[in-house]
Amino acid sequence: MAMTRTEIVDKLKEVITTATGNPTLADKCQEDSVLTDDLGLNSVGILFIVIAIEEFFSIRFDDVGFGDFKRVSDVLNYIEKKVNEE
Repeated sequence: MAMTRTEIVDKLKEVITTATGNPTLADKCQEDSVLTDDLGLNSVGILFIVIAIEEFFSIRFDDVGFGDFKRVSDVLNYIEKKVNEE
């Protein structure tokens, strides 16, 4: 199922809000946001988000470590690549 970047951004915001239980994170979730600094995510929060992303987008982070992603744009680029390669 091909998705536009805008669709991915909207869904990622939903996934982050659901995974963290923090609705204010969607407002902070911009492409240049740093996952740890700007969104205040720790390793457990990132793990919850990774699991939620994998389930929602039906992708796996099997060829990279989530630690490779520093900014929201890195995550978006990866999701966009994975969902549109099928």
